[in-house]
Amino acid sequence: MPLITTPNLSAPDDFYEALIDAHRDLPSEASHALNARLVLLLANHVGAIDVLREALQAARDSGADR
Repeated sequence: MPLITTPNLSAPDDFYEALIDAHRDLPSEASHALNARLVLLLANHVGAIDVLREALQAARDSGADR
């Protein structure tokens, strides 16, 4: 199963709002910890190591110029 990189969220605005709400009023350290837990939960849901490696590389590459 290849990594889906085209828009695929059924309700992207709703997800963004929920993500922002989850971080609201958290100190920076707690916000980073929430992100780490979320990544691990979603990685577990995906399950396929080849897709996860592709996602890690894509995320790393997309931030390379920053």
